[in-house]
Amino acid sequence: MMSRTYQATGINLQGMTFGEADRLLTILTAEYGLIRAIAPGARKYKSSLRGRSELFVVNNLLIVAGKSLDKVVQAETIESYPKLSQNLAKLTVSQYLCELVLAIALSEQPQRELYELICGHLARIEVLDENQYILPYLCQAIFHFLIIAGLVPQVHNCLLTGKALIGDNCLGFSFEAGGIIDLAALTETINPPKIDSKLTRQELQLLQCLGKTDFPPEENLTSELAWINLDRLLRRYTQYHLGKTFRSSALVEGLSPLEF
Repeated sequence: MMSRTYQATGINLQGMTFGEADRLLTILTAEYGLIRAIAPGARKYKSSLRGRSELFVVNNLLIVAGKSLDKVVQAETIESYPKLSQNLAKLTVSQYLCELVLAIALSEQPQRELYELICGHLARIEVLDENQYILPYLCQAIFHFLIIAGLVPQVHNCLLTGKALIGDNCLGFSFEAGGIIDLAALTETINPPKIDSKLTRQELQLLQCLGKTDFPPEENLTSELAWINLDRLLRRYTQYHLGKTFRSSALVEGLSPLEF
């Protein structure tokens, strides 16, 4: 149970206007998970909370608990990611990740691992060169968040046989079953799960790299068609299991490959 006044470190994931001059923020904090709080006067030009209430900003916060909504009374910025808003692809991908975190984060309990993960991925995306391919970074971020949410797909063994997957097999991905299936095993299965997409050898190899903290070899970061397919696959899989449509998902889909 939070005291009347409490301190937290959090990142702004969502903001909207509230009243004449306030902003209503949804903040992921390391200590208390998701909180919704009013930033009073944050829309005023000279307000000390104006810049501190922007999207992607990380603050040390002093908050007063309220009956329905808490109120930010002090904020000290410790990190921000300004370059995310200066590039359409970076901004769109970052907004999608924020929506994903909002869908899986919990309230009133510590969420430090999730907090550190979103900050880490936003920092990684921000420093990408303008001509650097962004989809591998989005795919790996989604995969990492699915791990935390307990929804990560099985990508190393066939869900029906339990055998290790190899690229020479004909492979399919099943949202219902939660991962990859050797299609040869379907003929021996009663009531086989629906196959939502087929996978190439390259796509299998890339999927199997996503759980790592580092990235696939540099030559694989330019496999545009494979990454486009995996991005769509992972976003559809996420939507299926969370039962939620993300507004920014359509924006990611609408970006041309050249902008990636």
